[in-house]
Amino acid sequence: MIPLNPWEHQNAIKALYSKCVEGVCVKHNITRMELDILLFLANNPCFDTATDIIEVRYLSKSQVSSSIKLLEQCGYLRKEYSECNRKTAHLKICEGAKDIIHDGQAAQEKFVSIMLDGFSKEEVDSMKRHNDRILRNINTYLKEKEAE
Repeated sequence: MIPLNPWEHQNAIKALYSKCVEGVCVKHNITRMELDILLFLANNPCFDTATDIIEVRYLSKSQVSSSIKLLEQCGYLRKEYSECNRKTAHLKICEGAKDIIHDGQAAQEKFVSIMLDGFSKEEVDSMKRHNDRILRNINTYLKEKEAE
């Protein structure tokens, strides 16, 4: 008997998140991937390259690349290069994306409030610690398998 089946709820969680953010995509005429990239960059300023997005979010390189290109064309993102490394593009959010990010983060807050309704702060803190530990275990295993 498996004591915990986190995958049993993943489709429900994904469906809820999609329901929460779909209005943002429609309002701003962007795809879900484009919104996810903007929110990832806004919520994780220490990860600011396409490679970061691909590795942290486990997304396909082709989808991320094409979405970044569209976001650049719309004036929502720009690439910056450092003097010491002209190969790595650092993605910067442009002023034109501020309303999208604001609406997207509000949708994310709604998503979290629905999921965590009725949980105490202590329960949420405990859940976060356990989820972080699960993710570390997964990443450790995947890195070990990659090295084989």
